[in-house]
Amino acid sequence: MTHALGIDIGGTGIKGAPVDTATGILLEERFKLDTPQPSTPRAVAATVARVAQHFSWDGPVGVAFPGIIIEGQIELAANMGGKIWIGKHGPTLFRAASSSPVRVVNDADAAGIAEMTFGAGKGETGLVYVLTFGTGIGVAVFNNGVLVPNCEEGHIEIRGKEAEHRCSAKVRDDEGLNMKQWAARVSEYLQVLELLHSPSLFIIGGGISRKSDQFLHMLVTTRARVLPAAQCNNAGIVGAAMKAVI
Repeated sequence: MTHALGIDIGGTGIKGAPVDTATGILLEERFKLDTPQPSTPRAVAATVARVAQHFSWDGPVGVAFPGIIIEGQIELAANMGGKIWIGKHGPTLFRAASSSPVRVVNDADAAGIAEMTFGAGKGETGLVYVLTFGTGIGVAVFNNGVLVPNCEEGHIEIRGKEAEHRCSAKVRDDEGLNMKQWAARVSEYLQVLELLHSPSLFIIGGGISRKSDQFLHMLVTTRARVLPAAQCNNAGIVGAAMKAVI
């Protein structure tokens, strides 16, 4: 089967759509609901089920979740209420979304899988970072096309703060940063990552990637190329759906 429902859970919204996983194309217009506040496991699971019900879906489902996922178990969820999520088994928690098995994957990893298969990372070798800028910063790392899962490098410290507390898209909005100011912070973050791991390519994703023409030319690194994500804000949906049928 190549069709699956992908659902992407974010700090502000939960969105989904059926996907042709052989092509990465959304089969219907995506449907989005606000992430419940507080973001308790029960409330988020109910919202995920509502997204699936919108499509009358009863096949494979993949859920992209903003946290560390190890064998289906949630080990960290910094932007979703923190400790209340730790130890929850994702496929069990979200099983109301479908009578078929539900697969759960780190949200940045899902976006990265889609981007490396259908987007800016297709055919790329070497070390590639796919970065999603949203409520936080999601990081997916690929070495010669192979995913290194659960790389939470949005939490590395820069100038006494976690990187995502300095240069996420949410911080840009909350602090009223213009593109030049935000790009300077992102550049510093990329330079730290480059110093640590020497990637050959950074792919900038998340909703902000739709505005890449406004900031990409302002980003400064020392060696690595920087490209905008081709999948933009649909990458998490596509990658989650792909994970559902792997």
